[in-house]
Amino acid sequence: MSYKILVTGGAGYLGSTLVPDLLAAGHQVTVVDNFMYRQASLNQVCHYPNFSVVKGDIRVESVMAPLLKEADIIIPLAALVGAPLCNQDPVGATTINHDAIAMMLKLLSKQQWVLMPTTNSAYGTGDENNFCTEESPLRPISRYAIEKVAVEKELMAFENAISFRLATVFGMSARMRTDLLVNDFTYRAVNDRFVVLFESYFKRNYVHVRDVSRVFQHGIANFDRMKGQIYNVGLSDANVSKKELCETIQKQVPDFVFIDAPVGKDPDQRNYIVSNEKIEATGFQTSVSLEAGIAELIKGYTMIKNSLYGNV
Repeated sequence: MSYKILVTGGAGYLGSTLVPDLLAAGHQVTVVDNFMYRQASLNQVCHYPNFSVVKGDIRVESVMAPLLKEADIIIPLAALVGAPLCNQDPVGATTINHDAIAMMLKLLSKQQWVLMPTTNSAYGTGDENNFCTEESPLRPISRYAIEKVAVEKELMAFENAISFRLATVFGMSARMRTDLLVNDFTYRAVNDRFVVLFESYFKRNYVHVRDVSRVFQHGIANFDRMKGQIYNVGLSDANVSKKELCETIQKQVPDFVFIDAPVGKDPDQRNYIVSNEKIEATGFQTSVSLEAGIAELIKGYTMIKNSLYGNV
């Protein structure tokens, strides 16, 4: 079935992978983005007659109201993503990551669907075994995580919504981000041949950007039985520490060197093992392994060698 889908921030890291997939599946897609990174990541989909693009700010009601009115499904990707960027622009972090979503929810009818990415960074250190399910208490520390927790609560009060708590995303995308952990460490392995680790024993979960696109499509196809729920989304075999991640990269970049140092601190103190059983019980399975994503990144970094592609 074909839907009218509004994707905010659709030219970003997630959107520039998701939007082409939605168009290829036959949906009518409208993207609203402020193009703050001057990206041209959706050039390849302009030939689709069912693709529309609006340059605008999601915080402006006069921009959003007519776009929301026409949509069957809303996928709000627009955000200042990550603790460093939110610390750089705390006002923007609140107005974009929270206030704009709250405004959007007030403008929607009960018949419209919302599928939104949130984050599992708010789990902090989990329980005594660092194990987290969707029922685990949230301990957000950074402004980014705090705003995401607040907006998820409001999202779940909306009748037709799904929250995908994404693991740390990795992989090549048309609007690349080199500052995400797997992407960053692989970049350093390819270009610098070394990295200095802090809190190297901290574990977290990972998911490939193409699997993020797939889970949104899965949510659309199975919306009636998944709505009103929160789902962790990640690779169940990739709950690994920073050191284990480096060891995995080293298998493909043998001269990569990594050392521990007693400096640095994760702003969200992310150290957890995440269960993805709930999303897997709906029939969803990830398709891109950590190793395959690293191999893809190594090829991509043959073409990219600068810092233009990070958020900070």
